[in-house]
Amino acid sequence: MGRIMGHWLAQAGSVNHHGEAMQPGSRPSPSENGSAQQLLRALPPDLFFAEPLFDALPDVVFFVKDEQARYVLVNKTLVARCGLREKSALLGRDTTQVFASRFGTNYLAQDRAVLSTGTEIHDQLELHLYPNRDPGWCLTHKIPLRDASGRIIGLAGISRDLAMPDKKHPVYQRIAAAAHFIQENYDQQVQITQLASLASLSVSQIERYFKKIFYLSPRQMLVKARLEAATRMLAGDSSITDVAIACGYHDHSAFSRQFKATVGVTPTEYRGMLHGEQ
Repeated sequence: MGRIMGHWLAQAGSVNHHGEAMQPGSRPSPSENGSAQQLLRALPPDLFFAEPLFDALPDVVFFVKDEQARYVLVNKTLVARCGLREKSALLGRDTTQVFASRFGTNYLAQDRAVLSTGTEIHDQLELHLYPNRDPGWCLTHKIPLRDASGRIIGLAGISRDLAMPDKKHPVYQRIAAAAHFIQENYDQQVQITQLASLASLSVSQIERYFKKIFYLSPRQMLVKARLEAATRMLAGDSSITDVAIACGYHDHSAFSRQFKATVGVTPTEYRGMLHGEQ
């Protein structure tokens, strides 16, 4: 835990007194450096003093893990999503000791990739299966934490539930029409140019407005629509191939790859979990 604090200390020198991130190689002015040091001295010894703020966010899962991918800090939302009562039940454990085996193994592999390569994960659309078996969509972010020498000593992450669309946005109606087209035609090969034409916008505009209004890219919304339909069908007895074709995939393997990349398990494994199998 102490070494992870070094990440936050190291980051303090990377922000100027306006709160703006500084580019690598740039140097703070004497006044900026002094302001950062004054702030550090004024902070409580435990730089995770803001933990209660994350506890107040019911739609955001927050966690910090050590270099072995074990939880060292979690918020109440994560505890509740895991069907637990106390944070202590998570601390010191990795995901394989917390989640159903197939999910836990996949999450651990993702953590290890961040820890070993330093690669950040941003806005990764994921479908989580909660303890009551209800699916929930979220966007996940994970970043490596480094000590003062630059060595990776942990990671921090959040998974944010997808928010309701911003219906007050001036182009909402046009973007909503494109989103409705996706919902009605997810079994087809929907093209971004089709959506742009439908909304009377350029391709770049519809990409930008989708993110602003729905917090998803058009492609992410298409994947979400397809996999939502797939999860409903997997509760029945249709074959995996039939589910794939009905959800717009040309073959079983393409569907399985997309499903596992988003959900963390294969369609067959997901079906088994819906029926109580581990």
